[in-house]
Order: sequence, then structure tokens, then C-alpha cells
Amino acid sequence: MYVPLRPPLLCLVAAVALLALAPGAAQAQDEVPFITTPDNVTLEMLRIADVGPGDHVIDLGSGDGRIVILAARRFNASGLGVEIAPDLVRQSWRNAQTAGVADRVTFREQDLFKTDLSAATVVTMYLLPEVNLQLRPALLALKPGTRIVSHDWDMGDWKPDQTTVVPVPDKQVGLEKTSKVHLWTVPARVQGLWCGAGLLRGTSLQLTQRYQEFEGTLAHRQRNRQLEGRIVGATLRVLGGRAGELVLQADGDELQIAAAGGPLALAQGQLFKRAAAGNCD
Repeated sequence: MYVPLRPPLLCLVAAVALLALAPGAAQAQDEVPFITTPDNVTLEMLRIADVGPGDHVIDLGSGDGRIVILAARRFNASGLGVEIAPDLVRQSWRNAQTAGVADRVTFREQDLFKTDLSAATVVTMYLLPEVNLQLRPALLALKPGTRIVSHDWDMGDWKPDQTTVVPVPDKQVGLEKTSKVHLWTVPARVQGLWCGAGLLRGTSLQLTQRYQEFEGTLAHRQRNRQLEGRIVGATLRVLGGRAGELVLQADGDELQIAAAGGPLALAQGQLFKRAAAGNCD
């Protein structure tokens, strides 16, 4: 896997190259530089995402195809590699055929910003921070539960769910001889007002969300319960308190009580529905 860098980033690339590689080692304006992902980092990216036979891995900036080939060969997943350099796309196909996985992976010469990511269960990338931030809205719009893995670079104020550090003794860029592997799980989009149905009629749930964290107010008649917790994919888990556990499962415009304790124990299985008109009347 490689880092594709487009012309708007070439000034930054040249600065990185000059500082990290050798004095005077400037890149021509029309060249597209790449940095290879070490094999142990590639393996860690797939491991941290818990890639398995049911997964479809899309690698953005796939270089020689190594990450989707490894996902198919070792974890029985399918994959798509997106790369802007035609010679690397051709090399990827040759590598896939040699590995015996050409029937489960594909490679496209394509701009990663124009790539349809909707089929992905896992998205992997080794891109610069500015590119990650440009991709972030599209990544957050993916199906809840989609795993995003980035080599070294983060997503700004969208904090990773997990980060591991991998030793890379021969690393060519930067002073540290390690790589960071970051994992995010796309959270369901739940901000707003939700209205109780069935046994929950007359109950409202107002939620505010910041990526995978949420706060809210559960209101029934004159009684309110303040909530806070985390979202993992489509599951909202309220932090424990004296009122007992509360786990909600998001499915489009519905939130179902998957588990509850205390006063809500009898409401397990009941639904909240997203308010259509901004209120629960």
C-alpha cells in the first residue's frame, strides 16, 4: 500500500522529502511520489479492523495492491484497490494473480474522491492528514459499523476508537521508527428528537451527538433522565448509573431498546421513532 499525493500537496511533499530523506532531494512537479506500507503494518491494519470472510475491503491509494491481496489471501475477504497510477494498477493485477486471489479482488485507476465507498465494510488508507479530512464527510456517511483504518495519520477531532503502535525499524519518513494504526467505527447518525411509540408513547428522547459520543435527555411526563454514552456502529450504550443499563439499537429512523434495567426494563423491544415535524405531538 502506498501514499498517493496529488499536485496541490506537492509543496508539502517536497518539504517532507527534504527533511526526512536527504538534502537537495527535490521531487519534480509532475511526479507522484509513493511511500510503501511495511508488511507488519499492513497486517496490523487488517487485524485491528477484525477483517474476515464477510468483509469487503476498499483500499484508497492501493499502490501495488498488497493490502487487499493480503485481506483476500489470509482473511478470505474481497477487496477493491483504488490507485491513480496506471503502472501500479497493472502491477496490482499481476500480484493478485500470483497470489491466487484475482477472482476476489479488483483494482481501478481512479481518483479516490470519486470512488463509491458504499459497498465497503472496511476502508483502509495511508494518506496525508489534509486528505483524510477531505474524505471524512464521505466516511462518516457510510453505513454504521463500517470500519476505517488509517496508517499514521488521524481524522482531526474525530478521535479514533483504538490506536496501536507497530515497530518499523527501517521507516524512511520521520524520526520515529514506529507506525501508528488508527481504527474508527462509523457511528449511526442519531442526533435529534425521537418520539416513543407503543408502550413508550408520551416519552421523548432528545440526543446530541459528536461523532461516536452522545448526550441526551429522556423525558416522560415531568420526569427527565440525563444520558451520556458511546455509539459503536448502530449500538448506543448509555454509561451505567443508578437508573440501570440502557442499550439502544439504531435502524434508520428507529431506535429500539435492546436492553434496559430499572424503570425501563418492561420497555425492552419498544421503539423510538425520529420526529418528523420537530416535535412529538
